[in-house]
Amino acid sequence: MTGAEYIRNAYLLKENDRPAWLPFVGCHGAFLTGVSAQNYLSSSELIVKGLEEAIRRYTPDGLPVTFDLQMEAEALGCRLLYSPSNPPAVVSHPLEEGVKLEELPDFISILAKREGRTGEALSAARTISSLHPEVAFFGLVTGPLTLALHLMGTSLFTEMFENPEKVESVIEYCTGIAAAMSGAYIEAGCSVIAVVDPMTSQIDPVTFETFVLNSSKKLFSKIREMNSLSSFFVCGQAEHNLELMAACGPDNISVDENIPLTEVKRVAGAAGISFGGNLKLTTTLLLGTEEECERDALECIDTGGNRGFVLAPGCDLPMNVPVKNVEAVSRIVKDRYRQDILRNTSMEVSQDEVPDISSRWCMGKAVVDVVTLDSASCAPCSYMMELVSRLLPAFGDKVEIHEHKIKTYEGLAMMKALGVTKIPTICINGEPLFISQTPPLSKLTEAVKERI
Repeated sequence: MTGAEYIRNAYLLKENDRPAWLPFVGCHGAFLTGVSAQNYLSSSELIVKGLEEAIRRYTPDGLPVTFDLQMEAEALGCRLLYSPSNPPAVVSHPLEEGVKLEELPDFISILAKREGRTGEALSAARTISSLHPEVAFFGLVTGPLTLALHLMGTSLFTEMFENPEKVESVIEYCTGIAAAMSGAYIEAGCSVIAVVDPMTSQIDPVTFETFVLNSSKKLFSKIREMNSLSSFFVCGQAEHNLELMAACGPDNISVDENIPLTEVKRVAGAAGISFGGNLKLTTTLLLGTEEECERDALECIDTGGNRGFVLAPGCDLPMNVPVKNVEAVSRIVKDRYRQDILRNTSMEVSQDEVPDISSRWCMGKAVVDVVTLDSASCAPCSYMMELVSRLLPAFGDKVEIHEHKIKTYEGLAMMKALGVTKIPTICINGEPLFISQTPPLSKLTEAVKERI
């Protein structure tokens, strides 16, 4: 049976003899081919080369053509800050800068002309899907809420309260962009469309129902009309919105390690859809040993089972994730003998030394610690850091801001010291206050004032 058939069976809730395997190779493809992330994500030729290397090394059942949630935003006029080792970050927001919605570039025309990086991604999709029909290729599109945030900036959260009609119109517009991008990917040969909307983890269920539910229902219905399978993919602490994600009508919901896989399985089962996740991205794949990666994968396999489950990392693989770690996961998926060995042995896992942070606080000052995956590559983390930076003009040296990236051992140690369990999270003077939720600036400002 081909990898594409494993993916399709999983999405259609048919029994497989093992879980389907979907490594999210985005800018990691640049690492596999020895180029920068910026060059890789701007060239169809390099993307194809990276995907072919991933196929050779990881024998996947499915692969994303690319993992870049800034591509549509760039085409619509957002400026990006490129990085040699991460996807680019959005650094300007046209609708926040006075551009009107109807004045944004004509996205349909851009797709038709195959311009810019969207054109390069679609060209890569056409080439790789024809070269490797045995693999299911995923077209990843930026979800409407995340794209709306790219266009509006963090003012989106304030406008949700003060001008909800404006937010609704922007999200409706972004839903149309996602539908157009989905159609282009399907035409280019992708068999699954994944709507990646990480910012939905940052809103409560009432806000989800108000601004996201109906537009996402329309989007997934449109993808189904185009004869494609679909996934609603979210990273971050989105457990409170899982039922609503399933209610949007995708064929699959996919999450990261912030949400217990048992809970995802329960929600997906109740909705009659498949589910995917949730290999630990940093603590095992990036920073762990091969055996730790195998054990993490095995835990997911034993929880997910062989029906309706796709084993995948929680998000885009960090560029320099050790190849041997991803290869270890690829092997364990298909090696039942090795699985049995691991089930019958135990392993001591060393704990990082947790620092004493009691001396960090002083009267008259607020220390703001933000625990992130990495604001350079994670959209919710990026916008949380952007929001926190807006405290400086108001408070000056009365505020200290620190980002702790859990891609590092130091970041993991601070995460433990602060008692943070979900990312991204804002702590003020050692207290986790905004847990995987980006607040309005006014609410954050009040919290800082209370603690100065």
